[in-house]
Amino acid sequence: MAVKLNATKRENLTKSATKEIRLSGKIPAVVYGKEKESKSVVIDSIELVKTVRDEGRNAIISLDVENDGAVDVMLHDYQIDPIKDQLIHADFYVVNMSEEMDVAVTLRLDGEAQGSKDGGVLQQPLYEIQVRAKPGSIPEEISVDVSALEVGDSLTVADIPTEGSYEILDEQDTTIATVVPPTTEEDFETDTDENAEPELVGAEKEDKE
Repeated sequence: MAVKLNATKRENLTKSATKEIRLSGKIPAVVYGKEKESKSVVIDSIELVKTVRDEGRNAIISLDVENDGAVDVMLHDYQIDPIKDQLIHADFYVVNMSEEMDVAVTLRLDGEAQGSKDGGVLQQPLYEIQVRAKPGSIPEEISVDVSALEVGDSLTVADIPTEGSYEILDEQDTTIATVVPPTTEEDFETDTDENAEPELVGAEKEDKE
């Protein structure tokens, strides 16, 4: 079920109007889609942030535009003010609930790897998975249990459990998690000794003189 978000039409596109919109706690946004005419709207910044935080980045949003009815959309892109760290613009893509689409889904590693308990280091080279699914079947995130991984073991895309009505698009042999051997203090000292500058012969004698 789509979560509802209200919006109003944006008629005045001048910079001064945009500034006023942001000062009021709202942001300008654009709604567009395949064979759809783009619309400029205004939405509440706090409500959008709350919606994405609660429902996830790939949530289906029923965007109810004042005097224009509701439409199913997904947050496609957004802009953040790098200085104030505030949301300043958003793009919404109109979705067809019966058509598949390609999206990025967060990959989460669950559990504590046995190799980590034994002193190894768990590394995660991939944090997002590309999937293809109908909008209503897009998972909020995909989780993989790594508790059985020993030092030297790794997991690939092929090891991701196939649950839900979606297709994973990444290459099957792409590594998603691995446990590398620990770097011991002895190894560090050896590396330090090898990289140290050679001692100057006779330097100590010259200093004393």
